[in-house]
Parts: sequence; structure tokens; C-alpha cells
Amino acid sequence: MKRSLQAGLLALCGLGLLHVSLFTDLCLRYVKEGMRLPLIASGAVLLLLGIASAALDRGDAGTGHGHDHAGLPRVSWLLLLPALSLLFYAPPALGAYTAARQPAKTVTHDSDFDPLPATSPLPMTLSDFTSRVREDRGQAVEGRTIRMTGFVTPLSGTRGGGWELTRIILNCCAADAQSVKVRIYGGPKLPADTWVTVTGTWHPGGRLGTRSAPVALDARTVTEVPRPSNGYQDALPLQ
Repeated sequence: MKRSLQAGLLALCGLGLLHVSLFTDLCLRYVKEGMRLPLIASGAVLLLLGIASAALDRGDAGTGHGHDHAGLPRVSWLLLLPALSLLFYAPPALGAYTAARQPAKTVTHDSDFDPLPATSPLPMTLSDFTSRVREDRGQAVEGRTIRMTGFVTPLSGTRGGGWELTRIILNCCAADAQSVKVRIYGGPKLPADTWVTVTGTWHPGGRLGTRSAPVALDARTVTEVPRPSNGYQDALPLQ
């Protein structure tokens, strides 16, 4: 009977992984797209191991050797909660709650900056904007109308108002998540995790092209948009 419980736990874990990676896109809340195939393979292996273990237990019972003196380790029951969670209630994607509790990712540019195209508004990633503001001695973003897409991270207890346009970047999975943020001045007050496209100009302060310059934008327009499929990449704005 105890081997049957172990088999059931393995099968539940396998079904949970297959549910979030093969039958839905829920896994993309926690890992990058490239990790989907390893998750599918892991889920299939766990499910097969559970089925094989249950079949062996039934075979032992039929021969009269179904007794098992080994107790089921208590720690094994810890697998039950994540398995059930993946099947019935998948935790939400990382968002404003995570971003508000970690510093902005350090962004550096290791080569010379290329000239910016004449397009207006100019589509940029949050990382590109950050590096241009802090490191571009040519001050190419000064006076330019910029367009960026991210989600809203409210700011509490700060003077001057505003909120942060944010992107969370994953190298592999949620455990190594880092946030890129741009302070936004103006525009409507929207709920946390609302995805928006913002157009505006650099918010003056300090000396542009140095670390004293604020990574901030004076918003002209703020438009709500759906969460993009590449939500865990610092991608160019939605068109």
C-alpha cells in the first residue's frame, strides 16, 4: 500500500508538470520558453515512474509478497502540495510584487552607441533606455519622444508621485528573476501589473549620460495593452 502512495505522488507530480507545460502555457509564468521541452520530458518520466511503481506493487500483491516494511518518508508528503497546486491552482506570474522588493538590474553598455534612428516616437527597450540615459555621452535621447512597453509597479511613500514601468527578465526561471525599471512621471494611476505602452520624453535631472541622470520618463500617453507572450524578456514595445 505504501508503494502505491509513492506511485500516486510521482504520478501527481508528473501530471502537474504536463498540465502546465504540455496542455497549457502556465509554465511560461515561471520559466523561459526554452525550458518547456525539459519540463514536458520530466513530467512524462515522473508519470511513467508512477505507473510502473503502481504496476510493480500490484504484481507483488498478486504473488503474496506485497508487504513493505519500509515506511513512507514524511518529507515525501511535501510533494503533494506543489503537485496539487500545479493541477488546480497555478500561482500567478511574477510581477509588481516581486519587482517592488528588489533593486533594479544593473545595465551596462560595453561598446560605442550607434546613432538612434529618426523614428518618432522611438521604440526602445527599458534596458536600452537605461544605458542611454546613464552612459551615452552623446546624450542622444535628449528631446526625443520614446515609446516603451512594460507593466505598472506602484511606488509608495515617495515624493513627486509617479510609478515604475517594469520588465522582469529571466535567465532560466523565476528563481533568477531581475527587474529593469523606468520611473514614470504623469499619466493615469493604474493598478499594479497593468501592462502599458508609454510614450514620453526623458525626465530632466542630473547630467544626461552620467550616473547622476535619473532613469525616468515624462509620460505623454499611457495605453493599456495585453501582456505579451515574451513578458519575461526586455523586448521592444508592442506595435
